[in-house]
Amino acid sequence: MSLQKVISQSVIKAVGELYQVELPTVEFQPTRKDFEGDITVVVFPMLRFVKGNPAEIGTKIGEYLQENVDEVSKFNVVKGFLNIVVEDGFYLDFFNSIYGEADFGYVKTASEDAVMMEYSSPNTNKPLHLGHIRNNLLGYSVSEILKAAGKKVYKTQIINDRGIHICKSMLAWQKFGEGETPESTGLKGDHLVGKYYVAFDKAYKEEIADLVTSGTEKEKAEKEAPILLEAQEMLRKWESGDAETVALWKKMNSWVYEGFDVTYKNLGVDFDVLYYESNTYLLGRDVVKDGLERGVFFKKEDGSVWIDLTDEGLDEKIVLRSDGTAVYMTQDIGTAIQRVTDHPDINGMVYTVGNEQDYHFKVLFLILKKLGYDWAKQLYHLSYGMVDLPSGKMKSREGTVVDADDLIGNMENTAESISEELGKLEGYSEAEKKQLYRTIGLGALKYYILKVDPKKRILFNPEESVDFQGNTGPFIQYTYARIQSILRKAKDVGSGTVEISLDLHEKEKELLKQIQLFPETVQLAAENYSPALIANYTYDLVKEFNSFYQQVSILGESDSQKKDFRVQLSKKVGEVIQSAFRLLGIDVPERM
Repeated sequence: MSLQKVISQSVIKAVGELYQVELPTVEFQPTRKDFEGDITVVVFPMLRFVKGNPAEIGTKIGEYLQENVDEVSKFNVVKGFLNIVVEDGFYLDFFNSIYGEADFGYVKTASEDAVMMEYSSPNTNKPLHLGHIRNNLLGYSVSEILKAAGKKVYKTQIINDRGIHICKSMLAWQKFGEGETPESTGLKGDHLVGKYYVAFDKAYKEEIADLVTSGTEKEKAEKEAPILLEAQEMLRKWESGDAETVALWKKMNSWVYEGFDVTYKNLGVDFDVLYYESNTYLLGRDVVKDGLERGVFFKKEDGSVWIDLTDEGLDEKIVLRSDGTAVYMTQDIGTAIQRVTDHPDINGMVYTVGNEQDYHFKVLFLILKKLGYDWAKQLYHLSYGMVDLPSGKMKSREGTVVDADDLIGNMENTAESISEELGKLEGYSEAEKKQLYRTIGLGALKYYILKVDPKKRILFNPEESVDFQGNTGPFIQYTYARIQSILRKAKDVGSGTVEISLDLHEKEKELLKQIQLFPETVQLAAENYSPALIANYTYDLVKEFNSFYQQVSILGESDSQKKDFRVQLSKKVGEVIQSAFRLLGIDVPERM
């Protein structure tokens, strides 16, 4: 149990016995440097429940804690702040209890109820780009955090493998491709197909310009450009099961899937189950018909089916067109229900989708609740902001998108140039250097993106992210490598059982306090679906360790008991860094 929990429970008990009042919570803050204490209880919020002078209330609580709580050795009160000094033995007991614990901070047994985590969900007409990277990193990391917090998790994506945008790439390849394949060009399959999505857009714009020049209105030209009409015809053929069209669709999609798999592997993300829109786009229509009979939906004069959400502060939303065809909402309703049918232990879903879809998910979740599904109460939209580069916005149709593969490669190159500049690679083989650049480059990318609250927009600066100072992935990786160097020099690390009579240095105590916070940080990150809490916790831990390293002798300590403890403490810090970074999908190097 963390110090904060121990003191919180004791303060609530003290107030109950002293004032016959049930205090709901206790507010803490770090003890100011100019006062003695390990933790400070803020008395002012208690005045809503306990009448009196805050300094007197603080003194009474302090006296109670000193008499009744073994961990509290002394206290002092400054106005309405109760500064509590905790026995060294409390920290050493804690250290002994967790030293040998593998994956300290993780919950070992998963709950029976599962969460399905959806992320990535790309279109099969272009490669993954920078926006997909944030999506994938968030989805994967939150999945790992939920697992560490004791949840059973299914990682999934719905691959958008059908529709007019897919036909555009297919048609352009037919017209301009001259039989090109990934093998004949040396291009990754997703890049090759993306090339023809851009080619379609170029040809489409040229045809519009020609029509406008010949006297057609621009709006009409946009609808009647021959290449667009051909793409629409191709979609109709696909929907009717035309063998030649379906064969081309399967071939080009297979190229894309192979390309995606390479990117996912390089990015270090994976999935447990895949859904394809070509299999799910007809789902949901029967559910809508059933909901219509039950009065959840209503029909308009043209035959279209809607839901009225005005009572919920939203508007009316269409769920079936007048010709009986589905809209995206219909598909999402059907897909959600299908997932629970496929995995009956699901009791909640998390959708990792950009914030431009906030309204869509509010409506989807409300509809599923109104249809009577209990698990609909446990649906969450992991909404995130855009990622911008200093060079500006991205447009995939025009080929100005920041490609995920290129960005990963650029991160490795940036890591290489900065590492060589710092001259930290003596004695490394070329293979070891290459692996290290990859570890640093990917770590920099992932940390820079994940340290920011998901809801905030990010301006991603590759050079800034690979800084070996400040709140960056490489800074934390370097500290981990430093700890491994200490352990190699120490050789014999020891069992981790420390005599509780040992006097602790202030810096050792601060480090132990920070380690104590890890389990509750994991739970908090899971509750908030926020890897940023893990990232910034790790940075705080590393700052504490570096302060300890600079002010306290470790291997040079003459007292063997103190030296052994400091080596063991360093080892545990390294393990917590590694565990925390694993939740972010980041590797840590043994040497840097």
